[in-house]
Amino acid sequence: MTTTLLINVTASETRLAYLEEDVLQEIQIERETKRGIVGNIYQGHVKRVLPGIQAAFIDISLDKAGFLHAKEIKPDRMKKNESHHFQSSDITRQVYQGQYLMVQVVKDPLGSKGALLTKDIRLPSRYLVMMPGVQHVGVSQRIKNEKERERLKNIVTLSCDQTLGFIIRTAAENICEEKLSADVLFLQRLWQDVLAKKKCNHAKIRQLYAEHPLSSRILRDFAVTELDHILIDSKLTYDQLLAFTDKCMPEIKSKLQHYTASQPLFEKYNIEDEIQRSLNRKVILKSGGYLIIDQTEALTAIDINTGSSVGYRNLDETIFNTNLEATQAIARQLRIRNLGGIIIIDFIDMSNKQHREAVLTSLQEALSKDRVQTTISGFSPLGLVEMTRKRTRESIGQVLSHDCLTCQGQGRVKSVETVCYEILRKIVEIHRNNDANDFVVSASPSVGEKLQSKEFGALTETANFVGKSIKIQINPLYSQENFDVVMM
Repeated sequence: MTTTLLINVTASETRLAYLEEDVLQEIQIERETKRGIVGNIYQGHVKRVLPGIQAAFIDISLDKAGFLHAKEIKPDRMKKNESHHFQSSDITRQVYQGQYLMVQVVKDPLGSKGALLTKDIRLPSRYLVMMPGVQHVGVSQRIKNEKERERLKNIVTLSCDQTLGFIIRTAAENICEEKLSADVLFLQRLWQDVLAKKKCNHAKIRQLYAEHPLSSRILRDFAVTELDHILIDSKLTYDQLLAFTDKCMPEIKSKLQHYTASQPLFEKYNIEDEIQRSLNRKVILKSGGYLIIDQTEALTAIDINTGSSVGYRNLDETIFNTNLEATQAIARQLRIRNLGGIIIIDFIDMSNKQHREAVLTSLQEALSKDRVQTTISGFSPLGLVEMTRKRTRESIGQVLSHDCLTCQGQGRVKSVETVCYEILRKIVEIHRNNDANDFVVSASPSVGEKLQSKEFGALTETANFVGKSIKIQINPLYSQENFDVVMM
């Protein structure tokens, strides 16, 4: 199976698409104005301790205070001279108001909720995940060979500081001792840097460690064998990734390619159309059946329907085969849309027990390819399948759209920022294929004002890139998603 990673970089936005046999499986988007903070480490200040919910609110210099639950504070991770004060799991005996403590973000702020925090610090590298304060070396369960597991464990155990714990990642399989030992030393130095920053400002809110940007983070987290081709349409990002892989991942450097064709990278692989479809509730199956996907704050509901699917011998076979087909589509849509949390799947009712078991097995196999942790329960008495998918970042729908102001959240429209970026991509596309003197953009008032605002610097960057002036004309008759780009 051929796998491809596409990296599209424009002014203030990076988009990644992962394809298997040229079929989209994952999409990730990161904007400079709203970068994810999962993995960042902060020196935080305890603002409030709430024993009623066994949690504390921690100020880490964001708009909303972070949320730290008692279960994310391990007494054995505390300093020895503090441990006698924190033997209870009661939040009031573990942290106190006014305290400064080191925390890591495990889930981005979402809606009205602040970032979810933990004191269980973890630092990832290409081959390892370091866990300060844990005297344990573990090996990824995906590495099956017992001799290889023992070899890797011995290398790390002999190389590491005994006060630090490590998890050996799947990418480390068959890696030589020199590279693995170097990774251990790299993480240990990184951890010392974090401690040094903390010591210098032990009573001050500050960031102690920042995760890599999206493009380098995704290369680090993908196994080498999972990627055959990596195409990047930005020369600057291509050069940055060449330097990054040369230093940290030389085995993947040869797979990097600078994409220079006139046709936009995402357009060539039909990714733009897939992104548009990912915002739709309805997903059509090849058989004529379809899924309805509804994301709410509490959970995501997926309903399966036969639709026009009538191509089997009897009703039971039609239902069974539609449900089987749906399992593959569900697994793919969860990855593309980055849906997480509680997910309820309403398969078409099946009276045959063997059919239900086969559908559940098919769903488990389809989800086994997902890099995000998933847990599936069996069919409930109501015929529903309950599952969870770890949620750390916003879904694609939440990134690309916001609640409709007209219908007060009952439907969704593209956000002003998303339409602005579509306009800028269209200008670059026209520039590559035509000889224009200048550009005139007609857009709705909200989009036009955003493009012209001082804090939105992407318009100026795009104008500099194409070497042409870009004039904005506001048309009050245009809806938020409508615009025109005209060459002059």
